[in-house]
Amino acid sequence: MSLALFDKVETLTGVGPKTAQALKGLGIQTVYDLLYYFPFRYEQLQTVPLTDLADGQKAVIKGIVVTEPTVSYYGYHRSRLSFKLQIDHAVVMVNFFNQPWLHKQLAVQQPVAVYGTFQKARLAMTGMKLNSARSDDKMAPVYSVSQHLRQKTLIKLIKQVLPLAKTVGNVIPAAWRLQRHFLTDEQIIVGMQMPKSPQQNQTARQSAIFREFFLFELQLQQLLAQGSSQAGIAKHYQLPAINELTQSLPFELTTDQKRAVNQIFIDLKRPQLMRRLLEGDVGSGKTVVAVYAMYAAVTAGFQACLMAPTEILATQHFGKVKKLLEPFGVRVALLTGSTQTKEKAEIQAELANGIINVVIGTHALIQPAIKFQRLGLAIIDEQHRFGVNQRRDLLAKGQQVDLLSMTATPIPRTLALSIYGQTAVSEIRQLPAGRKPIKSAWVTSNQLRQVLVTMKEQLAKGRQIYVVTPLIAASEKTDLKNAQDLQARLAAYFKEETVALLDGQMPGERKDQIMAAFAAGQINILVATSVIEVGVDVANANLMIIFDADRFGLSQLHQLRGRIGRGPYQSYCYFVADPKNDQAKQRLEIVAATNDGFRLAAEDLKLRGQGNLFGQAQSGLPTFQVGDIVQNNDLLMLAAQAAKETLTADPDLTDAEHAYAAEVLKYKQNFN
Repeated sequence: MSLALFDKVETLTGVGPKTAQALKGLGIQTVYDLLYYFPFRYEQLQTVPLTDLADGQKAVIKGIVVTEPTVSYYGYHRSRLSFKLQIDHAVVMVNFFNQPWLHKQLAVQQPVAVYGTFQKARLAMTGMKLNSARSDDKMAPVYSVSQHLRQKTLIKLIKQVLPLAKTVGNVIPAAWRLQRHFLTDEQIIVGMQMPKSPQQNQTARQSAIFREFFLFELQLQQLLAQGSSQAGIAKHYQLPAINELTQSLPFELTTDQKRAVNQIFIDLKRPQLMRRLLEGDVGSGKTVVAVYAMYAAVTAGFQACLMAPTEILATQHFGKVKKLLEPFGVRVALLTGSTQTKEKAEIQAELANGIINVVIGTHALIQPAIKFQRLGLAIIDEQHRFGVNQRRDLLAKGQQVDLLSMTATPIPRTLALSIYGQTAVSEIRQLPAGRKPIKSAWVTSNQLRQVLVTMKEQLAKGRQIYVVTPLIAASEKTDLKNAQDLQARLAAYFKEETVALLDGQMPGERKDQIMAAFAAGQINILVATSVIEVGVDVANANLMIIFDADRFGLSQLHQLRGRIGRGPYQSYCYFVADPKNDQAKQRLEIVAATNDGFRLAAEDLKLRGQGNLFGQAQSGLPTFQVGDIVQNNDLLMLAAQAAKETLTADPDLTDAEHAYAAEVLKYKQNFN
């Protein structure tokens, strides 16, 4: 079968609808995506003699299976596969946990290679990977996968498309490859997918990072060039109407909110396009500032929209905006993927004829069918969750549209310029009056009894509780707590309470039902993954317990904690963790000691990127597959320079040397 670079994965041998859907969940839709889907680490799989092994060392041992493999089950979805392996004159007990399917690959007198952790005192091996004894890969790739796609399947598919590496073009211009010793795309793919040595892989990784940043900067700078080539439209808002809004508020704006509103109003009145970033701590009142911006645009005769990354967050914004603006005759609508067909058609028609003044929504706002009569202001919340193309598509819904981006995780101005292209930054550091600081503590698993006591006390007072964990279900690769287990255990312990489960893989409608029930007080304890980190606002919830907190980044822990402390009650947050290194301990000490998101963001930028942490998407920074814009900041700045030089010489990327980069950008534009 002849394959082309941008063929869909369904054309590959062994890819049916379920596998295609699982691949799509990883961002893999075509052969191109597979070629450039790189491992996040490698296992060194050289065989080591037993006599050379140290206690706790990860290594490969080879031997003969001398006992019948047996599988025993215990606990919730837990199992142990055991057998003995003879190596020369020694016999080693081998245990594989939660991989019962490996039983079919084993038989007595069969030679096998086992990769795992050696326990010298017991002469035992906790297995992680099982290979044929003939196999001795020096660097075995390990990919990020999901519960719906196994490593073995992904590796098989990548090997199937690797021959096409010879057909790819080059993204990095020749002058930059020569000057900075970067590799060609083919060399990058080979050095990342099947490196022969750590040195080859390191060179390929540096080139892969630069390539990824270069493509991003090309997109970003093209977008900025389009914007800067257009003059803005001065929006002459009606100050008396704005004053009426201020008088209607049941609270007074903080000094920081007032300053941000004034800065935005100055931008709106200028005949230049507004490109402003609004940074504000969790719960600092960014939404109210956004309401002022939208109302100003409406009083000037324009429509406004606000795009959020999740339906939960969009729905929350809709409720607040509608409550504040509808009394002034502003028509506000909500448009998400769950909006019913009939209602969606009505919203489309009313946006097109200008009846709807403000629309709040998710990615549904950038669908081709959505047209505005006169869009003047676009607001993007949690903007690092959206790609350059999505931002461009939203701005394309109108002519000379002003843009206000919002983020709950502050970042330095120079970094904002590199990754967002925005030099105008407004900050909200103050919290609204009356907010009580959340009392936080880091506890180990041995101190859980104290946490349970606090849970009982708060439930007795009628309060509600969040319980957060990094995993949805049990995994054979880790012993981290998972949401399914915790929900079952807590339901058994708190028999009189309603304990529900919420995770990101649930259908949107089901997630909304659970959150609505929690907001209505029908659920007492909500066990969830980090899906609640954005957009959940329940004033009666005043206690959060985050299990395996050391597996989250600082900013994400702060985001999660920000779901409580939104009502009149004293709130408490427990970070439960048994960290194994000093850096993880340092993160937990910092987040437990302060509620200051600006300080935490600064610390997060220092510490971020060390290890494979959960939740990097909520670090306040856009995510990349191989690059880290903090750890690899020098390459990011270099890529920005390369993109600027490239676009100065060839603005539309029509030169033959840039043809492949242009093709890749067009592909990303169509698929993102």
